[in-house]
Amino acid sequence: MESVQAIKQRFEIIGNDLKLNRAIEKAIQVAPTDISVLVTGESGVGKEAIPKIIHALSHRKHAKYIAVNCGAIPEGTIDSELFGHEKGAFTGATTTRSGYFEVADGGTIFLDEVGELPLTTQVRLLRVLENGEFLKVGSSQVQKTNVRIVAATNVNMFQAIEKEKFREDLYYRLSTVEIAIPPLRDRKDDIHLLFRKFASDFGQKYKMPTIRLDDEAVAVLLKYRWPGNIRQLRNIAEQTSVLEENRSISASTLIGYLPNAGSSNLPAIVDKQKKESDFSNEREILYKVLFDMKGDLNDLKKLTLELLKNNDTGKVQQENENLIRKIYGNEDEPYTEDAEESNEILHLPEPKVEHTFTKPTVEDKYHFAEEIEEEETLSLQEKEIELITKSLERNKGKRKAAAAELGISERTLYRKIKQYDL
Repeated sequence: MESVQAIKQRFEIIGNDLKLNRAIEKAIQVAPTDISVLVTGESGVGKEAIPKIIHALSHRKHAKYIAVNCGAIPEGTIDSELFGHEKGAFTGATTTRSGYFEVADGGTIFLDEVGELPLTTQVRLLRVLENGEFLKVGSSQVQKTNVRIVAATNVNMFQAIEKEKFREDLYYRLSTVEIAIPPLRDRKDDIHLLFRKFASDFGQKYKMPTIRLDDEAVAVLLKYRWPGNIRQLRNIAEQTSVLEENRSISASTLIGYLPNAGSSNLPAIVDKQKKESDFSNEREILYKVLFDMKGDLNDLKKLTLELLKNNDTGKVQQENENLIRKIYGNEDEPYTEDAEESNEILHLPEPKVEHTFTKPTVEDKYHFAEEIEEEETLSLQEKEIELITKSLERNKGKRKAAAAELGISERTLYRKIKQYDL
């Protein structure tokens, strides 16, 4: 059995990271067997080296080795590519074609980006893993194949299973042995080694002196998180080799090639799973609008009562008009974006204000106070119904426009319409 160091030299793998060495050790140990292997790791970490090691150290090394990028083949043709098809099986199938599993019989197939396989293809692949059988597209004759499958993915398989995008039984058949490749940011001691190797290769390729990093540039290189991993590092080395006339690269020069180099390097956990919107948030927004309206109405009533007590009807009229304009805006004023932002939840028409006042009597004052008390007892539900009704009328029954105006989702508005039988 070859040593890890010998394998790294043979396959030009650079680095001495413990996790990387452990991944290579597992590949060496599993190679003589026929069990399936799943290689995991972020995009650009070099997962494709592991299946090559496994094939080269296996008893299948003299047979075919085929690498298939599952994410690059259209969904409509991937079954034909993997399993072949019969003549006339579909439009354009003018001849019978052998698929990869037939061609690679006795050898190894590397399924890169296996997480991108359609569910129908996953069923076919599971059958191959279980008993080595497959059907060509358009054929009813079962064929046998003796193929070793090594798969790789950069997606979280458990999340894919939870979202029903990947079959759980297929995952466990593929991952009899799982080999994880560490991201480049976790291999600090290997980053500069890899950069120097790439810089030397590109110097020879383009027949120019090899670029070198000063101490500050090396510090920048090690601090950067490398979201694209080794693939991104190689691209940066090639860009600087070709574009920089000065072969000594400073930190400021290197930063110019690194996207978001000045951003924080603190790790962050991001949950990409979009949760279903909670109705309680929309209800809180609506209630806040209603409470704000109630506060404005109370201010209006308080001011009106105070002015009525002082028998100042002219001032009552002026103050009422000013307060109403403050609350609802002026319909005569041209539309502006500021006005839209100030009333982004609801756009209510200016209420009609009766400008003709007679001197109130004592009975009128008490009667007005009783009306105020009755209005304050209105429930939030009644206000909600009123707002929805007005919005629907204003938008001519278009629920989407009304929902946007009310600041709620169309689904919530539809539920409210059914709830209140509007």
